[in-house]
Amino acid sequence: MVRTQIQLTTEQARELKKLALSRQASISELVRKAVDDLIKSKNRDDTEDIKKRALEIMGKYHSGKKDISKKHDIYLKEFESGRLCRL
Repeated sequence: MVRTQIQLTTEQARELKKLALSRQASISELVRKAVDDLIKSKNRDDTEDIKKRALEIMGKYHSGKKDISKKHDIYLKEFESGRLCRL
C-alpha cells in the first residue's frame, strides 16, 4: 500500500468517522472503497460516452445502397480488402 495524506473539511471528517464507526470499518478502508467506486464509475462514464456518441452518429451518413443491413458482412469484407473504397 502507498501512504498518502489528504485534507478533508471538518464536516467530511466528522461524517466519515461516524460512517466508519457505524460500519465497523476504518476510515482508510472507506476512503479506499470510495476511490475504487470513483474509478469504476469513470469506466462506466467512458462506456456511456461511447454509447452516446454512437447514437448521435446513427443515420447521419448515407451510402446510397439499399441493402447494407442485409449484406453488411460482404460490404465490410470488401471495404477491408480495399476493393470497396466507399459505401
